[in-house]
Amino acid sequence: MRTLWRKHRHPQWLFPLATGSLERVRHATTHMDRGGAQSAMKAVVTECGIHRKVSIHSLRHSFATHLLEQGLSLRHIQALLGHSSPTTTARYTQLTQETTQHTAEIMNTLVNGLHVDLERL
Repeated sequence: MRTLWRKHRHPQWLFPLATGSLERVRHATTHMDRGGAQSAMKAVVTECGIHRKVSIHSLRHSFATHLLEQGLSLRHIQALLGHSSPTTTARYTQLTQETTQHTAEIMNTLVNGLHVDLERL
């Protein structure tokens, strides 16, 4: 995706409406339609030699997962994706080694910060 964006460097869209020269694409006033974006994605996947099934929807899923890995709350991710239900957002996220490690670090920090005053018990 970075390679594709580096080619056109449109300030707003990853898939600007491509008509004519690269300079015209950079100043496109709208984005590709759904079919055009899917075709562009398929071409990029092929060009990169990726043999897994990848779609535009994969980008959305990856975006949500990366935000979660960086510690963004599920509620914030829900707002960014425009979901009305957190259950829908939870489908986009997946547990990765990074999120598992982050969870362990947070839990250890909380537990290590506990102080029990036995005299008050």
